[in-house]
Amino acid sequence: MIDLHTHSTMSDGTDPPAEVVRRAAEAGLSALALTDHDTLDHVGEARAAADAFGLRLVPGCEISCELSGRAPGSMHLLVFFVDDGPGGLQDRLAELQVARNERNVQIVEALNAHGVPITVEAVRNQAGPGSVGRPHIARVLMESGHVGSIQDAFDVWLGKGRPAYFERARLGPDDAVALTHASGGVCAVAHPGSLGLADGALDEFVGELAGAGLDGLECEYGAYASEERAVFHQLARRHGLAPTGGSDYHGENKPGLSVGIGRGDLRVPDEYLAALEARRP
Repeated sequence: MIDLHTHSTMSDGTDPPAEVVRRAAEAGLSALALTDHDTLDHVGEARAAADAFGLRLVPGCEISCELSGRAPGSMHLLVFFVDDGPGGLQDRLAELQVARNERNVQIVEALNAHGVPITVEAVRNQAGPGSVGRPHIARVLMESGHVGSIQDAFDVWLGKGRPAYFERARLGPDDAVALTHASGGVCAVAHPGSLGLADGALDEFVGELAGAGLDGLECEYGAYASEERAVFHQLARRHGLAPTGGSDYHGENKPGLSVGIGRGDLRVPDEYLAALEARRP
């Protein structure tokens, strides 16, 4: 079995990359994709750990895409087989990281203006060596007693429409697909249920993405029930997309999900990885 969707401290997970790899090895997996958000900074540490455990590491990330009214929800694109060297996608991710850092400063300044005295330094310390995002700000708010939980932080301050929410620069899905292919990788829509589209609209939207070169669809997702997974498998088949799957493990930031097995019933077979690899440019 494999897990093609996990996160570490290099984005919004709570385990270092090597620890995520260790958990994958303990779960008996043959391959793991560590897919931190909008960064490939985890690849070096994860690869060294994977080599030590005799586990295949699939280099990749999860890109946040701007939909510009094409769907009400957000869209995340899982990228596979793109390494942390030079390349078009890698360069664009570096630019997005600069924009993310600028937004973090805006968020902290807005919180300060509303009487919440946290600092950018405290947020950076919370994030450690990885990229800094809203989950780290949420944890600082929780640990400093300003909210009761990470979810409260988003509900009160950080979620869309709340006082400390700011949009940030994102790639459009077509550009993300093109850059992924130009960098030698393949890509799949992550947790398609989060798009917030009804069945017909989701079918139309996924068909549009398939026409733009999308390679796969995450059908086996750690937090989905079996009935939801079956619907997404049917959707993938209709549009000629490779199924993929993963736990979306985040450690303490998404409790109840384990590497490899999600909530306990996740089983992503090896052949999914082979089918994705066959689609590499």
